[in-house]
Amino acid sequence: MHDSYERRLRWLVRLTLIGTFFTAVVMLVGAWTRLVDAGLGCPDWPGCYGKLLVPDNEHATLRHPDVPLVPFKAWVEMVHRYIASLLGLLVISVVALGWSLRRRQGYPWHLSWVLLIVIVLQGAFGAFTVTLQLWPQVVTLHLLGGLSVLLLFLWLHLRLRLAVTEAKVTAPRSTNAWWVIAACLLVAQMALGGWVSSNYAGIACQGFPTCNGQWWPSMDISEGFHLTQTVGPNYLHGQLHADARTAIQVVHRLGALLLGLGLVALWWHHRGCLSVARPLLIVIGLYTLQAALGIANVVFWLPLWLALLHTAGAMVLATVLVWAWWRWRYQAEVVYSASVSPPYNPSIAQ
Repeated sequence: MHDSYERRLRWLVRLTLIGTFFTAVVMLVGAWTRLVDAGLGCPDWPGCYGKLLVPDNEHATLRHPDVPLVPFKAWVEMVHRYIASLLGLLVISVVALGWSLRRRQGYPWHLSWVLLIVIVLQGAFGAFTVTLQLWPQVVTLHLLGGLSVLLLFLWLHLRLRLAVTEAKVTAPRSTNAWWVIAACLLVAQMALGGWVSSNYAGIACQGFPTCNGQWWPSMDISEGFHLTQTVGPNYLHGQLHADARTAIQVVHRLGALLLGLGLVALWWHHRGCLSVARPLLIVIGLYTLQAALGIANVVFWLPLWLALLHTAGAMVLATVLVWAWWRWRYQAEVVYSASVSPPYNPSIAQ
């Protein structure tokens, strides 16, 4: 019985690791779909012009005479749907394989269910992205949903590895305010990035560090962040005027600055805890690279490969920050630098 339990756990460790990487692939394909303007390559959902495969022009014209078929964009959209469906099946497999282990002490069963719920919601956001014609609110939520799936897969994988190795951890360390602030800043910046992309504001500002030759350009913040935009029009290429898009881009830049300060403050607070300070230095390095990619996207007018790298950089940054947080909460032994006194932690003191 114990051997069967061990085998299932090891299979789940493998599946969740595969799921983490596969989610990253799905997100990158989704970003590619958006960047080549293929988000409405198929005007309906779940099929494409009513078919599971991209049809010919004759069928497409009969089905949607007002939406001409562009085969390349339709195939890009459908490939994204196919691999997203495979990801959903992978999540279901993880839940099914863990069913018999749900009552085992230490098995993260509730986390598996959260992952299943989030992937279902993510599928719904994918459908609404098409049926609501790239409505920016839904597109941004779709991005955040993908990020949630990625990080839940990673966290589940780490929890399962802990169960397999049977590492001795007395209790998870409590999360202090510094981690909460850094996490909130990261999520806010990710949402701003999605808002920039969904409103086609990536090159609303020409030049860096100024925007259109000004430190504080003409902006329409209320219109740029008007969250009750009308549902109905086609939002491909955006509906906002120039000043509104400029406001989105400037706020995204300011958000990046705040995130950098938050990450440095987080590292400074934990600089004496070597097992956490080192991963946080990696996080700061990744943030610096991500900021450089963002600047390059503006300077070079958003080339496809750079935009994809910027998306990948955001995913890696979030993943490594979560890994650092994991080490803070579950690391069995924490070694402090001799030059810095360890902070008081009630959960350890008890």
